[in-house]
Amino acid sequence: MLPREDNDMLTLVSPDKPMGKLMRRYWIPALLATEIPEPDCPPVRVRLLGEDLLAFRDTQGRVGLLDEHCAHRGTSLFFGRNEECGLRCIYHGWKYDIDGQVLDTPAEPAGSTLKDKVRQISYPCKEAAGITWAYLGPKDKQPLLPNYEWMKMAPENLYVTKSIQDCSWLQGLEGECDSSHLSFLHKSFTGDRPRGGGDGDLYAADSAPQLEGIEMDYGIRMLSCRKLGPESIYLRVSNIVMPCHGFIPTGGINGNPEGYTIHSHVPVDDTHSMRYNIHFRRNRPIELDERQHDEEIGPDFKKIRNLQNNYLQDREQQKRANFTGMGPIFLAHDACATETMGPIYDRSQEHLGVSDMTVIAVRKFLLNAARAVESGKEPPHIIRSAKQNDVRHVACIATKIPASRDPKAYVVEQLKKDKYWEAEN
Repeated sequence: MLPREDNDMLTLVSPDKPMGKLMRRYWIPALLATEIPEPDCPPVRVRLLGEDLLAFRDTQGRVGLLDEHCAHRGTSLFFGRNEECGLRCIYHGWKYDIDGQVLDTPAEPAGSTLKDKVRQISYPCKEAAGITWAYLGPKDKQPLLPNYEWMKMAPENLYVTKSIQDCSWLQGLEGECDSSHLSFLHKSFTGDRPRGGGDGDLYAADSAPQLEGIEMDYGIRMLSCRKLGPESIYLRVSNIVMPCHGFIPTGGINGNPEGYTIHSHVPVDDTHSMRYNIHFRRNRPIELDERQHDEEIGPDFKKIRNLQNNYLQDREQQKRANFTGMGPIFLAHDACATETMGPIYDRSQEHLGVSDMTVIAVRKFLLNAARAVESGKEPPHIIRSAKQNDVRHVACIATKIPASRDPKAYVVEQLKKDKYWEAEN
């Protein structure tokens, strides 16, 4: 059970709220780079942390993220003209560059200095891994963009999608926090391997894994150990990485050298979020059959299987094919589990057990981080130097180990080996 005041602290993301202040101290996904594919293309609306913004790519290919409403009299810049290194409002022709500087006020008399006295709200952007990242925090506290190995992958080695979640960002993130649900939510009765990775037989072998959450400089390293008999265990290592990312081992027990999956749960506002799915392969292009979301997400980023249509659940399929009756792709399963809790779940009503140990660890870490910002301290995983940006220890593992081995010691040992960051060399 979580006190309501703590629940509010974790879920409310407007600029004056503790979690809103915390989120604004990091670079977070704002949109896919493909949404603004070329210079002077149409701008795109972006709602992020409760703010209505507008993204555009200028004539030089640079990305701007501005308040949607013109500083003159509030007309939406979505309808503006993107031309000659600026976005021009259709009402009176005010023109803004990517930094929010007013370049032109053509309805004002010659010699007017009004444009020098006004500035449009703007936020810096960077592009990496097929995503436009934005920083919405204080300018004097802007950190470096984290140097995760997938940030610099070739486009053909990446598969990046996003979809709208009809719930608080935290519900989505908490779905990444426990390995025990893998024995149920994604279970197949046919023996077919679900699209999304994983080893169903290993999940079924032990439905009550031993879980542990370990505080790290970046967030929580989560260990899950399933007994496979007296001699071996199935070890999975995933991570919750500040401020809103889940790093998840996918591809099964032999898949780790290929890469892992990142699920970023970005707050749109208090009651909606955007889930970014980042799949990468270290040494080869993404294959066609690995593009698992192409038929599951519409052009408006709404899931085909969604809350409004009951995720197209097939009760006959639920009896014979898989645990949910919602097809073989994890996206719909995860969405049903988190969205049907409601827009913001009241965690004072829940009843937690041993299977929730890692969820509890993540909540504690997030609460401490939010309180740190409230007290004027720097939150965790803020990168300010090249040394801090060596983040190779944020890695995922899925493997069998002898039952006699200490899982934590094994993880530390394995992360010293090059195979978990081949792309760095």
